[in-house]
Amino acid sequence: MSLSPEARKILAGITTATITTVLLKKGLRNVWMRGARPLRPGLPRLVGPAFTLRFVPAREDLATPESWSSPISTRTAIEAMPEGYIAVVDAMGITDAGIFGDILCARMMKRGVTALVTDGVVRDVEGVLGTNLPVWCDGYAAPPSVAGLTFVGWGEPIGCGGVAVFPNDIVVADQDGCVLIPQAMLDHVLNEGVEQERMEAWIVNEVNNGAVLPGLYPMNAETKARYAASKK
Repeated sequence: MSLSPEARKILAGITTATITTVLLKKGLRNVWMRGARPLRPGLPRLVGPAFTLRFVPAREDLATPESWSSPISTRTAIEAMPEGYIAVVDAMGITDAGIFGDILCARMMKRGVTALVTDGVVRDVEGVLGTNLPVWCDGYAAPPSVAGLTFVGWGEPIGCGGVAVFPNDIVVADQDGCVLIPQAMLDHVLNEGVEQERMEAWIVNEVNNGAVLPGLYPMNAETKARYAASKK
């Protein structure tokens, strides 16, 4: 799936907080990925289709250093990542085995991957930061992935941070975390998200000018009329 430059630009101007509100109004409550926080403060808001990867619990006959050379490996999966995508990794919330380190993250940067998002952790944290790959994760740990996880595949539905992620769903990541937009909801978010941001900016301005919250947030009929007039 290609995400148009215009759609990327619009989504880059809509906060994850706003997206959760827009989707909540459509009945989607579970779109924020638990445990996926920015590894480096101050990362810009990033947008991209999801490229999914999945781990399961470690099994001693499969989770071995030799498995890194297998056709089904994180190394092979990285070579399949398209430019402009966000790698979303189901690590089952395990935080004592790093799924990726500096070498793998460096290769992702070379392939033009937009970001890494996981409910697990990374290792070689100084090296990972040095690659400049934007990472949202649940921290870092020294042991390798095979110490706690078995890699089983990519390009299939996963669960990341308690959220169902399908390949090519849209991911938006900022300082509040990572939010998933189902493909079928993209146009709705593009339209309603912009209006939600505009409305809330107007409300903030009203608050800064001394307005009280009752009747303003949420708006009553009189406030809605004033807001509508402000857009003319």
